[in-house]
Amino acid sequence: CIILNTFHRPKLNTVECHLTVLLENILFGMGNPLLDISAVVDKDFLDKYGLKPNDQILAEDKHKALFDEIVKKNKVEYHAGGSTQNSVKIAQWMIQKPHKVATFFGCIGKDHFGEILKKKAAEAHVDAHYYEQNEEPTGTCAACITGDNRSLVANLAAANCYKKEKHLDLDSNWELVEKAKVYYIAGFFLTVSPESILKVAKHASDNNKVFCMNLSAPFISQFFKEPLMKVMPYVDILFGNETEAATFAKEQGFETDDITEIAKKTQNLPKENKKRQRVVVFTQGKDDTVATKVTMFPVLDIDQNDIVDTNGAGDAFVGGFLSELVQERSLEECIRAGHYAANVIIRRVGCTFPEKPDFH
Repeated sequence: CIILNTFHRPKLNTVECHLTVLLENILFGMGNPLLDISAVVDKDFLDKYGLKPNDQILAEDKHKALFDEIVKKNKVEYHAGGSTQNSVKIAQWMIQKPHKVATFFGCIGKDHFGEILKKKAAEAHVDAHYYEQNEEPTGTCAACITGDNRSLVANLAAANCYKKEKHLDLDSNWELVEKAKVYYIAGFFLTVSPESILKVAKHASDNNKVFCMNLSAPFISQFFKEPLMKVMPYVDILFGNETEAATFAKEQGFETDDITEIAKKTQNLPKENKKRQRVVVFTQGKDDTVATKVTMFPVLDIDQNDIVDTNGAGDAFVGGFLSELVQERSLEECIRAGHYAANVIIRRVGCTFPEKPDFH
């Protein structure tokens, strides 16, 4: 057997046994942890808090009581959520064993919801090491379900309070960063701790490891352009969807709305580690996924009537992709796994999945 250290599997004349040793903490994620709270509610509940049946909003003061009320008055389901945590959770699910392939850092409160979040992360076999503080409560995302509709209300709260010097810089935590070979951080974390992202990104670059990032939302490219572009030279794999790609291109002055051209221009932006050419992966919903270095990748067919909830599709795609990437599989296999994971998640409410994947 051989352990492969390159992104692409080399051609071998001898017989090999397709084994990449998967170790604990080989995948590292850092981001905004949220406790997802799902419940079926009625129209009166939506009206009380001024919610639309199908929407995604950040909580305002008028929504603060919503989180306690939804728990007290309804049968709720809890899940470990937040974009990056979703992706590493899906990667762990795709891999199954060993457990704790993925490490996750983020900030929570010392409270009841924080305890539930720790329990849910452990149930998903993610090795979560949260920075716990008292100033803000644990971040939550309420999914208010009415029929086929789902109104999301996110209260970032503690997720905004991550402190590099109080968590990432601690020797015991930094050792977990050093153990990893693949790193993934969603762009949302640029609004919280860009200095933490830079420290991790530079470590990956200096040690020829793989650093992945996600454009996450159009507002990141618009309003957090400076921290985003400080990290970009260290990005080996960049993810995004077609809307995020178009906004990024506009902000960078690319003067094209062709997704393939945007991917190529993004690939050619300055890069620190010259040993790895940047890979850009843009999903387009039901249309082909665009990736640099290769052609278009068709997504799996699905009957539109089977689509229950598309909210977690992007996180799931990245999670599937990462599950193959840590096993040093080809780009084609990484994207195939991403498409599979997204196809599973959009058939279910929330970023949830069956006990085991059926991916071959």
